[in-house]
Amino acid sequence: MSRYEELGVDIKKKGIESFKSVVENLYPDAFCVIQRDPHDPGMGLVTHTDSAGSKPIMSYINYKETRDASWFGGLAQDALAMNINDLVCVGADPVTFVDYVAFNTLLIDRVELLKALSASFGDCLDVLNSENTPVMFAGGETADLPDLLRTIDVCVTMFGRMPLTNVISGDNIRPGDVVIGVRSGGTIRYEKGENSGIMSNGQTLARTSLMTSEYVRKYPEISHPAKGRYTGSFKYDDYVDELGSMVSEALLSPTRLFSPIALKVLGKHHGAVHGMVHNTGGGNTKCLRMGKGINYVKDSMPDPDPIFELIKKESGVTWEEMYQDFSMGVGFEFIVDPESAEDILSVIEGYGVGASIIGKCLEAEDHNTLKIESSKGSYNYK
Repeated sequence: MSRYEELGVDIKKKGIESFKSVVENLYPDAFCVIQRDPHDPGMGLVTHTDSAGSKPIMSYINYKETRDASWFGGLAQDALAMNINDLVCVGADPVTFVDYVAFNTLLIDRVELLKALSASFGDCLDVLNSENTPVMFAGGETADLPDLLRTIDVCVTMFGRMPLTNVISGDNIRPGDVVIGVRSGGTIRYEKGENSGIMSNGQTLARTSLMTSEYVRKYPEISHPAKGRYTGSFKYDDYVDELGSMVSEALLSPTRLFSPIALKVLGKHHGAVHGMVHNTGGGNTKCLRMGKGINYVKDSMPDPDPIFELIKKESGVTWEEMYQDFSMGVGFEFIVDPESAEDILSVIEGYGVGASIIGKCLEAEDHNTLKIESSKGSYNYK
């Protein structure tokens, strides 16, 4: 059993296959569910929902330590990015979204929390508008749930649409295609400063491996009572030179909005893009769900960002598990025709973000497989 499973998180999400029989999906292997518009049969509809995961707990610890609700603000971008990045993976144009903010009103100041989230949603909308990828915000719901939630949950549900002729289902992925990886860390022209690259997956493992058990004693609401869940040596405001920030700042670095890049690439090179992957749950193994009979070989992976080095050191998990739990600094992937790869890479690099060809597609004998070759070793997944 992996360390992540011991903490109660199943990256393979066993059981969701139960829904296949009741979900109407035109492209069962696509990154998101695509449904036909009953009023316009040539159009596909995509509705997607996700949250900031357990990341709000780190925000909550900082809030309790400082009484500053602005620590919650970045969660709005996390929840938005976790949806809009997935939505564009099938070629959909984002249209509108709603949020759902549920929290323990006995422990969190409602007014200050909502001010922080509202401001962050506004900043995200400004970025998307400035990058010519606007989306509307239709409000949502706040839920006062002191008896149900220990801390807070921040979720978004997003709606998008596209002509069915423009769907990126992954069915066209074939041997010979190459994989372009876009960095989740470092800089990009529409973010302020450096991003740690951690995004919103793996947070339970990261937080419990890095943060001191002192916080469980002070705030028992942040953890399941099982022993060994907070084993780290860091306090929220400990500065780590390798990170260039406080530990908590690195953990709360917001999930990057990749949608402007993806939509720009599709606008210029739609026919050459055979698949797109947002490396969230499942980390660098997320590509395994795309295409059929593909042996993915990622043999030119960049070195992981410092936050992943720190998590590996403190948690004691293997590098093999790290690549399965985290993006490891590669947040988004384009699987493309090799003849167009350099042109697509040029479009991506125009955003001032790190990107490179990290691998290729070979033929697999049966089911999809993945081999990762990096400075941290060689690992096989299926």
